[in-house]
Amino acid sequence: MQLGLTMAGCICFCFFIGHYLDKLLKFRGVFTTIFILLGVAGGANVCYRQIIEVTDPKKKEDPDDPRIDRS
Repeated sequence: MQLGLTMAGCICFCFFIGHYLDKLLKFRGVFTTIFILLGVAGGANVCYRQIIEVTDPKKKEDPDDPRIDRS
């Protein structure tokens, strides 16, 4: 459900920005189309990162890692 809402939110947000710019600059859907496509691409990117975060096995702590302070 979160993925669908994320995708819809990105698309709707970009739609309203494009619609506002079209009204402001008196274009006929140019910015709406461009921003909808950007919303689809951005939403897909966010959804992909969320899927990877959930499915990626947690990285195990390396005991020889010098960056970890064990004092």
